[in-house]
Amino acid sequence: MNQQTYPAFGILLVDDEPAWLNSLALTLKSCGGLTNISTCQDSREVMGLLDQGGIGLVLLDLTMPFLPGEELLMQIGEQHPEVTAIVVSGLNQLETAVRCMKLGAFDYFIKTDEADRIVGGVLRAVRMLEMQRDYQEMSTRLASGELRHPEAFSAIVTGDRGMLTVFSYVEAVAKSPQPLLITGESGAGKELIAQAAHRLSGCRGKLVTVNVAGLDDTVFADTLFGHVRGAFTGAEQVRRGMVEEAADGTLFLDEIGDLSIASQVKLLRLLQEGEYFPMGSDIPKRLKARVIVATHQNLPEKERGGAFRRDLYYRLRTHQVHLPPLRDRKRDIPLLLDHFLEEVSRTLGKKKPTPPRGLAQYLATYCFPGNVRELKAMVFDAVSVHRDRMLSMDSFIKAIESLQSQCTAPGSDTARQNPFSGFEELPTFSDAAAFLVLEAMDRAGGNQTLAARLLGISQPALSKRLKMRQT
Repeated sequence: MNQQTYPAFGILLVDDEPAWLNSLALTLKSCGGLTNISTCQDSREVMGLLDQGGIGLVLLDLTMPFLPGEELLMQIGEQHPEVTAIVVSGLNQLETAVRCMKLGAFDYFIKTDEADRIVGGVLRAVRMLEMQRDYQEMSTRLASGELRHPEAFSAIVTGDRGMLTVFSYVEAVAKSPQPLLITGESGAGKELIAQAAHRLSGCRGKLVTVNVAGLDDTVFADTLFGHVRGAFTGAEQVRRGMVEEAADGTLFLDEIGDLSIASQVKLLRLLQEGEYFPMGSDIPKRLKARVIVATHQNLPEKERGGAFRRDLYYRLRTHQVHLPPLRDRKRDIPLLLDHFLEEVSRTLGKKKPTPPRGLAQYLATYCFPGNVRELKAMVFDAVSVHRDRMLSMDSFIKAIESLQSQCTAPGSDTARQNPFSGFEELPTFSDAAAFLVLEAMDRAGGNQTLAARLLGISQPALSKRLKMRQT
């Protein structure tokens, strides 16, 4: 989203009174942040301007010489149905308003209406057009399934189809001015997705990241909106907030699910009105940044419990992606393992070690509650103590065995279920053990050492069972 000219499509103001045109253009710019505006004093030129393309919204008067507003409205509907029209007229007549709405006008205002009412109506039309364009863009991108800018996601190592679908969606909505909500467990890569969205957005400004977890309402307001001198005791200097720091760029708010209700109200106003007040000031400032938020929390559940505002939730989920946990994309583990071995070795100034055969298969048996971040930490620990050419599995085994209870804790989503509970006829001990050995060998890729670790028995014991099965 380029804040220098907003919105991405043009807004054409049509009226034969130049003073009114200039006044309306100034009002839309100062009160609505709309800068992509052009004007036309001759209604006969409008259709030619629309033929050139680039215009998405037209505001027109009804009483004009040469080509009356109602006739122009009809021509726009017939020849350019993709263009939205709003009537801003000096005629306060119900019959005229109804007639214009039947001809396809999006809204009807009287010139004597308060400026806030007119600006609000124009912003509603702008948001509707943005949503339509976002939907068309998403449909086109997702249908093709191809990334136009895969380099934007180079920091994310994956071959998972679900993740690639996320990439396509993010690329499709990256230029949208609407908020983007990224959900997923801690360590799944939400910040990397936010960085990719920023790179693809075309924003000239920087990406400003704020972790809002643990911020009380006052600190939240001061962090985001800043303050003027004398706003509170100790405020001796003006402070720019993070919203202003992110101007012409992207504001990324992490852990949004931890916000207090009072802070949620402030964020809702920022998104809804597109403006904010620095602490201690009664002069509003315009939001000039794209907003991306992320959370590991279940927002629908928090909303149902009254801990998260419904109106804010629906405002945030205009565009939404969910990152799958690492346990649901285990084919990425070998790729990530190799990537982190290279990265960590370079960081520590060591030669990249050779991973032992079966390490990736062993890692795939673990649920990784900390996701990719946890895997990276394991690799860092292993490479830190590495001495020989072949990387030892000992540190991985120790880490996983100490944390395995997190994957099997009673009541958790990943708790083990009794695999025989649904059996009408139970297998014998001998048959159950044989099937278990087969499954372990399959998961271990034929590696007996690894299969034995998966079963919690010694390798000789496993070897004995395999020989018994062969006989």
